[in-house]
Amino acid sequence: MKDGEIAPVLLLYTTSGCHLCEQAENLIGRQGNITFKAVEITDDTQLLERYGVRIPVLQRLETGEELDWPFDAVAIRHLLAGHGF
Repeated sequence: MKDGEIAPVLLLYTTSGCHLCEQAENLIGRQGNITFKAVEITDDTQLLERYGVRIPVLQRLETGEELDWPFDAVAIRHLLAGHGF
């Protein structure tokens, strides 16, 4: 990212008690200065239908691009850089 650019907004679709979601949060946290918002899918019927069997899912909000678990540090960097797969 260049000076003056705004960091992409990331959402992590998750639910409480999900051990894979906890692993994803830990992985994202180890990447350095990455800000994300955890979104509880059980609070929204549409999100539950869309992500119920896919969580955790990391989404770049401004592009809609998503990473389904399992993802790794390289995939997160590609998502942040806006590179497709």
